[in-house]
Amino acid sequence: MEKEKQPRIGTRGRSFVGRVISDKMQKTVTVQWERKFYIPKYERHEKRLSKVKARNPDNINAKKGDLVRIAECRPLSKTVHFIVMEKIKKK
Repeated sequence: MEKEKQPRIGTRGRSFVGRVISDKMQKTVTVQWERKFYIPKYERHEKRLSKVKARNPDNINAKKGDLVRIAECRPLSKTVHFIVMEKIKKK
């Protein structure tokens, strides 16, 4: 039997490093990371969380708790616009 080739999905735009918080969907993971947001009234920064869904290729197969690098790509579905590029650290 021949191995199925994964289609090559080109990336563009932004890339982030975040933690997988959910891997319950098929071929998709939810990735979350922390960012700082400036509040002019108080002249302070606060921590906020960003959360996106990303395609999880079979050869990477990221699980909940893994630290991953994601990159923006063309829309793959209604909510998925990112793809997992690499697994940086396992849980």
